Amino acid sequence: MSLRPPVRVALAESVGALPRGAGLAYEPKFDGHRMVIFRDAGDVVLQARSGRIITAAFPDLADAARQLPAGTVLDGEVVVWTGGRTDFAAVQGRAAATPVRARTLAVRLPASYAAFDLLAEDGRDLRPVRYERRRERLVAVLGALGPPLQPVPMTTDPQLAAVWYETLPEIGVEGLVIKRLDQPYKAGTRAWRKLRHTDTRDAMVVGFTGARSRPAALALVLPDDDTPVVSSPLAPPLRGQAGAALPEPVPGTGTAMAPGLGEVEYRRVPPRLMAEVAQGTTRHSLITVLRLRDAAEGDEEGLVPDKGADG
Repeated sequence: MSLRPPVRVALAESVGALPRGAGLAYEPKFDGHRMVIFRDAGDVVLQARSGRIITAAFPDLADAARQLPAGTVLDGEVVVWTGGRTDFAAVQGRAAATPVRARTLAVRLPASYAAFDLLAEDGRDLRPVRYERRRERLVAVLGALGPPLQPVPMTTDPQLAAVWYETLPEIGVEGLVIKRLDQPYKAGTRAWRKLRHTDTRDAMVVGFTGARSRPAALALVLPDDDTPVVSSPLAPPLRGQAGAALPEPVPGTGTAMAPGLGEVEYRRVPPRLMAEVAQGTTRHSLITVLRLRDAAEGDEEGLVPDKGADG
């Protein structure tokens, strides 16, 4: 195979209005975990956006990907549907599970893969090929398989894209990704554009800095990125709320990126707490925690990884 993990993924720059014009394609933006699927003649490898190998965490998708032709590489988003909506807490709970628990969660919270690009076919690197052609081949490769592997919807009609933008938040899809039809796949570059429906997002709390009783800041995992980031300092009322809501730390510490500070060490906790956050549109903008809520309402046991799981 011409492409082997890890590969750098293409990225998107936030915009404040729907781009219009000839030669544009519009896709719904699913909030889950970015994943690259590699299918070679031997087996399947699943890679997160950070480059981390996460095959063991998603055995259901690995099993489905074994039906792909050898030499196929897909880029897309992992989502879990609960109650007719995408559930980022469920995705993060699955991503954090140990290999033993992952098999159980695959039955209780099956994952779906929304593929939005084809990086290789038959071992041929398609990244230099225009998006329009890659999209055609993506639909052809996945058309015979069906769920849980499927291409994301796509339209070149800006009016339909505007309808998607207004209506899809009802099922947890918060925006659109816009691509040029003639564009190659630019790894590591923000050549795509994304239009989010709101400036607030849900994030999973995976740790904290400072004292657990009154944490200074929270370590968070945002949709579409498995690399933890540190929030801006918590407001005094939130420090007390977070101290009361944080679960017991798990052994060990992690490191997360903090805007303006670089890497910061944090204490790790199981993924039981969600934070609604506000984030600027620039790559290294501050992340402000607005409010906290339980991530595991009604299914806490299924989303909490075994002690020592990779968080």
